[in-house]
Formats: sequence, structure tokens, C-alpha cells
Amino acid sequence: MEKLLKTHIRDVPDFPKPGIMFKDITPLLQKPEVFSAIIDALAKRYEGEKVDTIVGIESRGFLFGTPLAHKLGASFVPVRKKGKLPYETVDVSYDLEYGSATIEMHTDAIGKGHRTIVVDDLLATGGTAAAACTLIEGQGGEVVECAFVVELSFLNGREKMGDRKIHSLVAYD
Repeated sequence: MEKLLKTHIRDVPDFPKPGIMFKDITPLLQKPEVFSAIIDALAKRYEGEKVDTIVGIESRGFLFGTPLAHKLGASFVPVRKKGKLPYETVDVSYDLEYGSATIEMHTDAIGKGHRTIVVDDLLATGGTAAAACTLIEGQGGEVVECAFVVELSFLNGREKMGDRKIHSLVAYD
């Protein structure tokens, strides 16, 4: 799987600013067989595991989270930037490298004891994923694992995740 993904992830130098080597996943989405292999690999990992909810982090977590939820027979919950959801929400703010951000989910999104998997395309510094876990746990849900297509391990995102389980399909050191 790692070789397949690395073949289809494009490096874009100096995006979004000089010195950054951006890992572009859009080529993965342009190849139905590769996208399908990603969803199948994630679904296989959670086969036989009781999973109530998949939480996808805006916006690319939606791309991988919704088909995974469908395949596992689980509900899907979007976590979005503050002000984007129409119903009552709970939110959490967290620090970024330069500044802070706030994400939110609906107050009725996660039931007490719901076994949840957090899905996003990329684990970088871990701030957004850790904040999503805080939202889930604050509503009484249990984070089974956080699943990522790509992990930039040199950014040490796992450290921010505490003792939560992390799974990534491909890592860049």
C-alpha cells in the first residue's frame, strides 16, 4: 500500500509558502482504483471492530470518512471550522504554529459510549486531530483510533495525540 500511495502522491515545492514541500493527494482521488484501495485498506483494519461513528475532519477527512462509514455501516459526523454548521454546536480551540483555530461539531453528533474513528487525509502537527478527539470525548464518545492516509512523521504529530491510537497508511520521515 505504501508504495502505491507514494507513487500517486505529488510533491509540490514551496506551497503554501517557501520552504514547504506540500504532499498533494489529489492524484489519489483521480485514480478510482487507488481511492478504492485506500477505503478498502481502512475498512479491512476495522472489520469485526464495533464502530458506531466515523468523524471526518474538514474537508479532506470527508472524502475518506464518508465512504469508510458507508462500508462499515457506521454514521458519519463532520467536524468543521467554527461557524459552518447550522445546528447547535460544541467547539474547541487549539493552538497552531502561528495563532489558533476553532473547530466544532453538532451537540447531538456523538452519543455516550459511541465508538468512534477519526479520519483525515494527513497527520502533520496533530493539533486539529487532537482537538477533534477532545470534542468526541467531551460528548461521551470513545476514540477507538485516528486514521490518516498520510503522516508527516517528522512533524511529530503523534506527540500531540497523547496516548490515542494512530494509524496511517503511508508515512514520510
